[in-house]
Order: sequence, then structure tokens, then C-alpha cells
Amino acid sequence: MQTRSQARKLIDEQKQKSLLEFTYDFDYASECWKSNKKSIGNGSYKYICQGVTKLGKPCTRTALIGEVNCKIHL
Repeated sequence: MQTRSQARKLIDEQKQKSLLEFTYDFDYASECWKSNKKSIGNGSYKYICQGVTKLGKPCTRTALIGEVNCKIHL
């Protein structure tokens, strides 16, 4: 027969075990972070324009500082 303190200890152990089971996909997170950036070498990146060209393709120009679009799509 379990006492209340034994039951609490068991519940606490189960909670701690569930908290430690954290998985994080670093490759997916990195891919998402790089999705709107262009590599300029040496581990540096520049934001790319979020606009769409007349042909329906994403714009590949560099975005203006503090903006999400280039000078054409602003």
C-alpha cells in the first residue's frame, strides 16, 4: 500500500521525467532562420526582400536597413 508521501514522490518523479524529455531540431530552426537571409560570406548574412516580382518569383535583392523590402518594392 502506498502512502501519500510515496504517491507524491512518484508523481514528482514523473513530472521531472516529462520535463527532461525536450527535443529541439536545430537543423530545422537554422533552416527557418536562414529562409529570409542571403549569405555574404564569413558567417555573415543580409536580409533579402520579401516582395514578389512580376513573374511571381520571390525578389532576390537585399532589403533596405530596417525594412523588409528593397527599394523597388518599398
